Amino acid sequence: MSEVLHSCAIRRHMVGCPDESLLMIRLIASLFMTVLLGALAPAAAAPVDGGHARVELIAERSAVMPGETIMAALKMDMDPGWHVYWRNAGDAGLPPQLIHRGTSTIPGGAIGDFIWPIPHLLPVVEGEIMDYGYSDQVILPFRLMIPADASGQLRLDVLADYLICEDICIPESAEVSLTLDVGEPVPNPMHGTMISDWIARAPTAFAGEARLDTSATPWKLSLRAPGLTRDAALRFFPFAHEISHPADQPASFGADGATLSLAPASPGMPDGPLEGVLVIEQPGGTRTGYELSAAQGAVFGNTAGLAASRSGASGAGSGAAGLLTLAFFALIGGLILNLMPCVLPVLSIKAMGMVSAAASGHASQLRSHGLWYTGGVLVSFAVLAGAIIAVRAATGSATLGFQLQNAPTVAILALIMFAIGLWLMGLFELGTSIQNTGSGLASRQGAAGAFFTGVLAAVVGAPCVGPFLGAALGAVMGQSAAAILVVFLAMGLGLALPFLLLSFVPGLQRLLPRPGKWMETLKQVFAFPMFLTAAWLLSVLGALAGHGAVAWTVAGATAITFAIWLTRHRTDLPARAIAAAVFVAGFAYPAVRAAAPGAMDGTPTAYAARFDTEAWSPERVAELTAEGRPVFVDFTATWCATCQLNKLTTLKTNAVQEAFADAKVAFLVADFTHKDPVIAAELKLRDRAGVPMYLWYPAGSAEPDILPEILSKDLVIGLLDPR
Repeated sequence: MSEVLHSCAIRRHMVGCPDESLLMIRLIASLFMTVLLGALAPAAAAPVDGGHARVELIAERSAVMPGETIMAALKMDMDPGWHVYWRNAGDAGLPPQLIHRGTSTIPGGAIGDFIWPIPHLLPVVEGEIMDYGYSDQVILPFRLMIPADASGQLRLDVLADYLICEDICIPESAEVSLTLDVGEPVPNPMHGTMISDWIARAPTAFAGEARLDTSATPWKLSLRAPGLTRDAALRFFPFAHEISHPADQPASFGADGATLSLAPASPGMPDGPLEGVLVIEQPGGTRTGYELSAAQGAVFGNTAGLAASRSGASGAGSGAAGLLTLAFFALIGGLILNLMPCVLPVLSIKAMGMVSAAASGHASQLRSHGLWYTGGVLVSFAVLAGAIIAVRAATGSATLGFQLQNAPTVAILALIMFAIGLWLMGLFELGTSIQNTGSGLASRQGAAGAFFTGVLAAVVGAPCVGPFLGAALGAVMGQSAAAILVVFLAMGLGLALPFLLLSFVPGLQRLLPRPGKWMETLKQVFAFPMFLTAAWLLSVLGALAGHGAVAWTVAGATAITFAIWLTRHRTDLPARAIAAAVFVAGFAYPAVRAAAPGAMDGTPTAYAARFDTEAWSPERVAELTAEGRPVFVDFTATWCATCQLNKLTTLKTNAVQEAFADAKVAFLVADFTHKDPVIAAELKLRDRAGVPMYLWYPAGSAEPDILPEILSKDLVIGLLDPR
């Protein structure tokens, strides 16, 4: 090398030789490549073309030590549209195999079994013939034991025998070999990485429990394990042929598990446990597999009696047409929200503003009022949709009304309702006076007031699930974030639509009465529904955080009233500063106290003792239905106004209770006042976005009927005599 460098130094100016450093780099690189290729060459073998697949043996090492075990693999690259088979090919086909050849210097017993990656479904005849296998490329790893007395060079010669199919199936074979040096181990990084990647696609052991119930057809494969949520698609791939391969496998989901319905391949009981691989595919396409063995036994209680199924995409909401249908029903539901008792007090504020704005004669001001109100509603529903999407991502499920399961939120809402009542009574002015509303609408305060009214209507109205909202929102809860946002915005538009139309249609504006002294009186009358709403929220707060939180919220209301009184009687700066501090404390401290753990005051949704109800659980439902008793389940909450209305008009009436007693109906109550993951899972399972939900299990039936969200005595009593 020194002579070469010296020669170049003499002749560089004549022939352009590279300088010493560049030449040194080239020589080192050449030497490195020579060594590397020499290390890899013994294990390299060109792929063999079997006809419709390029086949080769690869290994994680190019040189091995005597007595060690390494990972090798059969690598197959298939023509487009062609496939080979899994260990259980399904209804037709044969899996690949390696046949040891006598020319090999590695004994046949040194070759381990294939580590099978999780397969894909290969429909041959839709609904009739189903296979399991791999397309495009597959790498089948196996362990290779190096003989303890190995020396020199080893050679593995095998015949790869396989059936490869497109529209037709062709048996093919390829003679492939692998050559390994014996000595110090030398890794093959490229092949080692490929083998590791495919080993990672193999199933792991199932960490939960599995049972197979064959007492009825279809069989029930019951699984108990965390993470089995409705968002995921499940498929069971059996190792043998006990089940029908092309049949759908509807899935039912419970609090911490799932049940798959499997169609048996033939009459009779399986010999021994059902073994195979459970594949879980997440919405993003990520697939994981778990190898399990399910012995004979009853389904687990956490998934017993669950009827909702999922064998693919949801039919109700799949595609653009389905989403438009859901959005339409959400729009109708939003319109109905205007009639719900929890929303009417807030809308009274809006109505007063609309009357004054119409009387001002300024159409642009009226339109601005309607647009700002609509904007407040839509922004609030968009924020609510975002919160639901975030909660679903964090916990796996979300329901409407979750904000009223938070005690600090309820305390603040109660105080806001109380403060608005004080404003309506005339104790203080919010923005401009009612006599000057017309000019105020043109100001920033008027726009802000309309926007705030829209926000308040949305916040209070969201938990009041109307008759059209439960099914529509429940169907969309498991779909994409964009779909949830579209449906919630449609619901918000429905809530805002009456006032939006009133703002833009002159003919409707002429229907509004003229302002006068009656407005001040009516304004004060509207204060009482706000106080009643605050009282209702206090009852919800008591159920969530105990009587202590209620007492502190009343104290907060007193502080707010004092702050308002002080500003009316003192105008100096120190008094106003004190009033502002007391006003803020009146909101903040009750919220802090509500967040602290407190004693509960019992079950707020309990019926009178003579009604003989008991707490709901999936296990209790399974026990009662197994006894042949009819079962009625009330999914309710203190903060659900529709639930309380149904109790008052139907479920607590003597006629319904006497009919239930005569028919020996088991009455179960699922109280969702507090967060309950089991109840949330059941609501999600039934495609319901929140309470109320009513389930009716007829005598002898393990599957329920889902009743309407608005009940009547005739409807409920009619369940006992369906003729």
